[in-house]
Amino acid sequence: MALHIQDEQTIVAQCSPKGAGAIGLIRISGVNAVHIADKISQFSGTKKLSGQSSHTIHYGKIVDPQGSTIDAVLFLLMRAPKTFTGQDTVEITCHNNPFILEAIIACTIKAGARLADAGEFTKRAVINKKIDLIQAEAIKDLIHANSQEGLKRSLAQLEGTLSHDIHFFEQELVKALALSEASFEFIDEESMEFGIQIKKLISNVIAQIAQLQKSFAQQKQIREGIRIALIGSVNAGKSSLFNALIGSDRAIVTDQAGTTRDVIEAGLYKDGLYWTLIDTAGLRKTSNTIEAAGIERSYKEAQKADIVLLIIDGSVELSTSEKEVYNDLLSLYASKIIPVHSKSDMPQIDHALFPDYLKVSSHQDDSIATLDQAIKAKIADIFTHDGSAHLLTTRQHGLLLALDQKLNEILPLLKEDIAYELVSHHLQEALSGLAELTGKSISEQGMDAVFRDFCVGK
Repeated sequence: MALHIQDEQTIVAQCSPKGAGAIGLIRISGVNAVHIADKISQFSGTKKLSGQSSHTIHYGKIVDPQGSTIDAVLFLLMRAPKTFTGQDTVEITCHNNPFILEAIIACTIKAGARLADAGEFTKRAVINKKIDLIQAEAIKDLIHANSQEGLKRSLAQLEGTLSHDIHFFEQELVKALALSEASFEFIDEESMEFGIQIKKLISNVIAQIAQLQKSFAQQKQIREGIRIALIGSVNAGKSSLFNALIGSDRAIVTDQAGTTRDVIEAGLYKDGLYWTLIDTAGLRKTSNTIEAAGIERSYKEAQKADIVLLIIDGSVELSTSEKEVYNDLLSLYASKIIPVHSKSDMPQIDHALFPDYLKVSSHQDDSIATLDQAIKAKIADIFTHDGSAHLLTTRQHGLLLALDQKLNEILPLLKEDIAYELVSHHLQEALSGLAELTGKSISEQGMDAVFRDFCVGK
């Protein structure tokens, strides 16, 4: 992938989080990075940053064009190609005051740099072949990981675990293509079984792709955390249990039916994983337009959730319509439901809906702890069924799906009277798809789409 003129320009951005703090970090990268740093820096004596060795740290000052000191800082000098971007890079560590950071960036821009686009440092690392596109996406996942497992897998992917698998696919398909094209020279040799060898190579890749894709649905929980929806009829005690689980009074709790008319969310970290708890509107037939809309959203939340706490008020009888709704939810989402009888501190009615359920009271810490453990067990079960060592992005999953379809189109061609020219054509298309996956061959629009959601300093 060739550098464009814009990619050769020197860029600058704040890399540390916005807001006041102890330390701020600004990165300058590009062919003129060191020269620009010379323009805005001041050291004791006649020292200049451009005269120093690579990968060294220097104490000095940032000065504006009038010679006034903006801040005393540390300069980390790193010369190409041994840098993250593959270009000369200067990182400035300063006091993390927004006015100081803005003033330093303004000085850098006046000296000849431009403000970096979102993800542009990482994009340059891909263009300069320091990392591939899969590793670049792993950096984004690493920054936004909502679980320890997600963090671990993102780190592994950054080190090249998925890239290694894709490289293996490429090697196998290159062998298949070489055999297909070699067949042109031995077209009359009946003993040359090119088709059998090509089929074996392609089938091996298809099997490996299936293994990668098998757990894609479960990987969402590892990447984004777990969504836990509290679903049940009106006044079933959902909001009380919601508040007990998060440890605060987020949801309004009253004896009046239909109090929660919209979805309420709260997030918390538990055992290295991010939980998003969703309190939903009560399920019942209603003529209230606003309340009806809330109930519809409850059904949608049940569909989106990874775990559903299906809550019945254990102290009252259910109406026929309520039983119909509960049975409907059980038939749709049985695998992710934890059945709960709430208000267990009150006299209980044995509902026949759930053969096995938890008795829980929002007023009893031990029963809340039991519910908490049941949720953790359900999460462990979800992760147990995720056998992949990787975290596929939607882009990667889509390209692997397209590759799988392409390879399955080739297999029927490898029977009798094989048209090797057509096989070669399809294999070349498959290899082009792999090149797009790693970023070896990708359109500018495709590259921009990958980095659009990156933060500016990365």
